[in-house]
Amino acid sequence: MGKLTVKTIEKLAKGMTPGMTGDGDGLYFQISKTGGTSWIYRYRISGKTRHMGLGKYPETSLAKARSDAAEARKLAVAGKDPLAVRDAEREAQREAQRLQEAKKTLFRALAIDYQSAHGSTWSDKWRRGWMRKLELYAFPHIGDLPPSEIGTAHVLEVLQPIWGTKTRTADEVRGQLEQILDAAKARGLREGENPARWRGHLDNLLSRAEKRKARKRQHFLAMKWQDVPALIATLRANETLVSAATQLLILTGTRTHMVRFARWDEFDLETRVWALPPERMKMRVGFDVPLADEVIHLLRKIPRLDGSPYLFPGHGRTGVMHANAIRNLLHSLGHDDVTRHGFRSSFRDWAGECTHYPREICELALAHDERDQTEGAYSRSDFFHKRRKLMAGWARYATRLSAEPIAPRQPRPQ
Repeated sequence: MGKLTVKTIEKLAKGMTPGMTGDGDGLYFQISKTGGTSWIYRYRISGKTRHMGLGKYPETSLAKARSDAAEARKLAVAGKDPLAVRDAEREAQREAQRLQEAKKTLFRALAIDYQSAHGSTWSDKWRRGWMRKLELYAFPHIGDLPPSEIGTAHVLEVLQPIWGTKTRTADEVRGQLEQILDAAKARGLREGENPARWRGHLDNLLSRAEKRKARKRQHFLAMKWQDVPALIATLRANETLVSAATQLLILTGTRTHMVRFARWDEFDLETRVWALPPERMKMRVGFDVPLADEVIHLLRKIPRLDGSPYLFPGHGRTGVMHANAIRNLLHSLGHDDVTRHGFRSSFRDWAGECTHYPREICELALAHDERDQTEGAYSRSDFFHKRRKLMAGWARYATRLSAEPIAPRQPRPQ
């Protein structure tokens, strides 16, 4: 039984004499110097005395203060700090409330957030196109839905109308949906499998034949593989950074944006590997590019500019060379009839006509993995060593007309 009564507390409150009056077992009725009245629980933990506020009077009654003090006392007896426990509980409540509010965020807003978080390295053209595809095809169906409510039926509603007629665009939109919904899951805004996942999910619901046809329908103007060595010889006579970027593009079979944003810390010249991180890959999966001796020779000649992590820095907002620099160089050399992306086709045609490597290896060299879920489960290799030999053969062929000698690679000391 406590020492205080309701009448005693009312009398103390009216008297407004500053001080603390004990009720027993660590509970005190406190009057501050300014006349404020409240309840305090005083306890010792780890040899230190601590004061825990239990609420203001009269909002918190004597009975409620005693009940709260009893709960805190149990924690202190058990060796737990009541203040720390209460702070943790309040933080958990605040986090739950924040999460509940966040779950009301709509897909449209999540797409904007995703672009803000990842689009700093994108070109203006790519950024506009990325959002435009969502505005045309996704937002009308799921833009005003929270991510937790988006299921397979919604994804199909977005993709099916354009899968047979604009399959490449549809496949790109599917990838965008997967990325945004993955980000939503990472933020705790949805649970379960990603309804936009292709392998083992949408590949069972949408025609893979149409997807393959779309790839064949999109043709990039490509230089004949027989003409590539002459171009490389011309480029080697041009000692500009743009020329070096063009050579790297051709000899590695990579995409233009990979080369433009190439960073020195991605290259290991000793092991001869260009390690592209997931965020720089189209399918958001990291990829290792084997580097032939000719490519190592090229890289060692590229100057490293102080203050820039990039191989090919520029003065624009992106910090790298202009998006059209390689195209403009090709045009200045009289090659208006080819595109930057078309060199991947040049390599692919050479590999198909001049080598005996399986189609799977040739496609993986271009970071195309067309194995289905079953194949992927049993064949998880990226065939790096075979790709190294394939790319070495391509580099030797492409540079065969160059007068510039390539020093033989020295063996590592044992």
